[in-house]
Amino acid sequence: MNKRFYITTAIDYVNGAPHLGHAYEKVIADVIARGQRALGHEAFFLTGLDEHGQKVQQAAQAEGKPTQAYVDELAAVWKTFAHTLQLSNNDFIRTTEPRHKQVVAALLTKLHAQGDIYKAEYRGWYSWRQETFLTHKDRNPDGSWDPIYGEVRELVEENWYFKMGQYQQWLLEHIEANPDFVYPDYRRNEVLGFLKKEPLADLCISRPRERLNWGIPMPFDPDYVNYVWFDALTNYITVPASQGDPAILAALPDLQSQISNPTSQISLWPADIHVIGKDILKFHAVYWPIMLHAGGLPLPRQIVVHGWWQKEGAKISKTTGNIVDPIAVINEWGLDAFRFYVLRELDIGPDGNWTDSGFAARYTAELANGLGNLVNRSLSMLHRYRQGVVPERSTELAGDAATAVDRVRRQLATCELQAAVQSVWTLVARANQYVDHTAPFKLAKDPAQAGRLDAVLYNLVETCRILAVLLWPFLPTTAGRIYEQLGCTGVPDQLALADWGGAQPGHTLGKPEPLFPRKEPSRP
Repeated sequence: MNKRFYITTAIDYVNGAPHLGHAYEKVIADVIARGQRALGHEAFFLTGLDEHGQKVQQAAQAEGKPTQAYVDELAAVWKTFAHTLQLSNNDFIRTTEPRHKQVVAALLTKLHAQGDIYKAEYRGWYSWRQETFLTHKDRNPDGSWDPIYGEVRELVEENWYFKMGQYQQWLLEHIEANPDFVYPDYRRNEVLGFLKKEPLADLCISRPRERLNWGIPMPFDPDYVNYVWFDALTNYITVPASQGDPAILAALPDLQSQISNPTSQISLWPADIHVIGKDILKFHAVYWPIMLHAGGLPLPRQIVVHGWWQKEGAKISKTTGNIVDPIAVINEWGLDAFRFYVLRELDIGPDGNWTDSGFAARYTAELANGLGNLVNRSLSMLHRYRQGVVPERSTELAGDAATAVDRVRRQLATCELQAAVQSVWTLVARANQYVDHTAPFKLAKDPAQAGRLDAVLYNLVETCRILAVLLWPFLPTTAGRIYEQLGCTGVPDQLALADWGGAQPGHTLGKPEPLFPRKEPSRP
């Protein structure tokens, strides 16, 4: 059985509207998934929602709605958001689904049976807003609590704990032995620093039902519900388990009789990449590997950690009104313009800065005047001078195209998405330069130069075709439109199609239409 490339985003907590950070994470995961498919691999892309917890329960109560109905409404909003971004996800997980509850219960039952989960009393300070216990290390120097914690009260209660601390040395050795486990390397160093600094405490994994009833019941103690991280993180194995994944069913054999389609036998686990934001690094690079290891499951191969966005050099904040609404940007500029900007502007890892002027400038210079102008004038000249019929093959730009294809192929394989976009635009720039140097509009005036004009036009049309193939993972709508204008059938979704010479002499092109109309921008 062939294992599919398996990539996930973090699941989003349903306590607000989707924002720029959510959109960015989903776009980069989508590009990686499409890139793997373009490289000829089967890929499975998962995204979804985290729907349990105190904040959700309180929000539903505040609106006077049953909690399930409340999250169902929000789930519809988030699914529409994924559709608007044209994500190529294969599944959309919700933590309120029966399939997820089954997997969480199976994992907890196994860990409890082998002695990795125990009950103990806890006395400490509790942040109701953050749904977490605090220690003296979380206090400000003057003894106060940061406003992010909201109301903080002393709490005494019994809870269930996961023996996380006993696996600290094992995890440290695993990360040191696998330098690519956390990417980029400075995030890996962050995790190593955390693990080396102090002993890892056991993890409180429950809340009493009398305080929180909106959660998955602990299978061995119905007076408690599972707390967020054991619930949320387990989503990554829920979907493979529901597909009959052999690695998960071997570790959690009780699921065999519970999954709805055990004959599908799709091999997904371990995940090849978890794409997450830097704020949840500890949970994914410390808690999650230990949970999996204790459960007898293989670890994910890589955790890819992206940074945060600012706007105009300041923190994005609904309170101050300094926000970027991705839906508004897409409605005004188009989806591919949005995808291009976030990919071109920010590499995976560091923080980024969205500027409205920068967005407009990239749209005009690189999309409208760069790519759009190249495709439009190349196809228009072929219609004007050769009735839209592709002339005999020529290979003047074949070397430039091959260099770009090789770079993009390599960069997609290593998640260097910003560099891959730049490689594509190197070919765009080279082709535009080629038009300027060869001046086909002058060649067309001299009948003696007919052969030379044929060669130039072929090189331009074939470069546009190859650009469509290269663009597919990044700007799928634009790639499809270029292919359509070229009169090509199918979709340019395989890099194998980028070999030079695919444009057939005698083939008639479709009608050229502007890909990125020039416009006077209003504020995104």
